[in-house]
Amino acid sequence: MPRINLLPWRESERKRKRQEFILSIGAAIATAALVTLLGRWQMSAAIEHQNDRNRIISEEIAELDKQIQEILGLENQKRRLLARMEVIETLQRSRPEIVHIFDEVVRVLPEGVYLTYLKQSGTRFEIRGVAQSSTRVSAFMRNIDASEWLADPALRIVETKGRDAGGAEFTLFANQRSRVPPEELASGETVAAK
Repeated sequence: MPRINLLPWRESERKRKRQEFILSIGAAIATAALVTLLGRWQMSAAIEHQNDRNRIISEEIAELDKQIQEILGLENQKRRLLARMEVIETLQRSRPEIVHIFDEVVRVLPEGVYLTYLKQSGTRFEIRGVAQSSTRVSAFMRNIDASEWLADPALRIVETKGRDAGGAEFTLFANQRSRVPPEELASGETVAAK
């Protein structure tokens, strides 16, 4: 005898297909969730790695800034030391000049003129003294102008005292001539007249 299935086979088929569909949707959702979690984990790992690199770079930049400040401090110290060395070299070169100046003052001083005060400020000299007459002061100024070490005499004051007092008191200013050593002339350096 033949067997006949009286159960609604279409309904069972629909149920089976619905369960397969739900399972495939669940599997797709689970796969999507897994992919999303893996993507987030990958992105957070990449962000954390980049943040670590940024932190290391920031620390290195801070260290380099400290080194730059030290270098700038050393450069400032070097400039100050070079300026001191230059002043010392200038003083070393000008040491014998004062001897020449005093020798020159004695040479240009005419008879009848006596100095009472001599002061140097940089390259400028203030000279005070007493002369037997104002013409001797003029001769002193001409001698200074013709001098090898002194130049530009400028008379500030001449006070002629009575015949009993003995002459004229004077105050004048003179400048030191620029003296360029021969080795500087040979090297081509120029020194401006002061």
